[in-house]
Amino acid sequence: MTTLILRRLILAIPTLFIVVSLTFLLMRWAPGNPFSNERKIPPEILAELEKQYDLNGTVTSQYLRYMGKLVHGDLSISTQYRNRTVNDILAQALPVSVLLGGLAYLLALLIGIPLGAYAAVRQDQKADRLAMLAALLGLSVPSFVLAPLLVMLFGVKLHWLPVAGWGSPDQIILPVFCLAIPFAAAIARLTRGSLLDVLNLDFIRTARAKGLPEDEVLYRHALKIAILPLISYSGPALAGILTGSLVIETLFDIPGIGRFFINSVLNRDPMMSAGVVLVFSAFLLFMNLVSDVLISLLDRRVKIE
Repeated sequence: MTTLILRRLILAIPTLFIVVSLTFLLMRWAPGNPFSNERKIPPEILAELEKQYDLNGTVTSQYLRYMGKLVHGDLSISTQYRNRTVNDILAQALPVSVLLGGLAYLLALLIGIPLGAYAAVRQDQKADRLAMLAALLGLSVPSFVLAPLLVMLFGVKLHWLPVAGWGSPDQIILPVFCLAIPFAAAIARLTRGSLLDVLNLDFIRTARAKGLPEDEVLYRHALKIAILPLISYSGPALAGILTGSLVIETLFDIPGIGRFFINSVLNRDPMMSAGVVLVFSAFLLFMNLVSDVLISLLDRRVKIE
């Protein structure tokens, strides 16, 4: 397994190289430049600014200089946040996004698994239909629609929760809930389908025939097997939560990586955009590898390749 893990890590290098290269080049080929939103700058000052931020010369020379720094772990200086390196910005903002995403996924598991299990043991009953209807609504309503509705209700009308900011526990509730709902719905549907498949297996029938209580059959035997597809789902889901937090962070004015990324695109900041995309891509590849390894350890029939 160690050899396979090392192979996957080595193969991740060219993948990240291609992703970062495309991001940087597309940002440089896009119309405008990082300084076009400011007042008209004299040509000599503009040339000095481009030299200071390594944006002088051809796009090819800019790209080669950027990749040379990247090899040494230097993500360069942001053109929007002057005198701040992309490394410093990511070191400050990334923990906020990771905390937000981690809490949201934990909440999604706490909601989705019980809801899916509840629906599975009541298959084709009214409770099953209501649970799956709730899951369908959770998948159908985008976060950027749900968030303003909850802000209007709990923040503006009822004054129970703050509508923006980050730091105190009450400021965390709304953004975590809005981010968790779509993933909780997906987990509920996945848990229900997986559990229904497991409940029809022979060893479950044997356990019931031996007179084991239904709760023990469900939680001690069936759910252990039914949970395996969730582990496979968790890799891309966690990465999806981190990327999905871009919108939530902007709506709730959270000082995470999402706000910096959106501003970098709007302001043609190629260094910041490439740095954020690199982090997201690396996180996605890493989480996929972790989920594959966990599945291989828990289910000996599965071998990672």
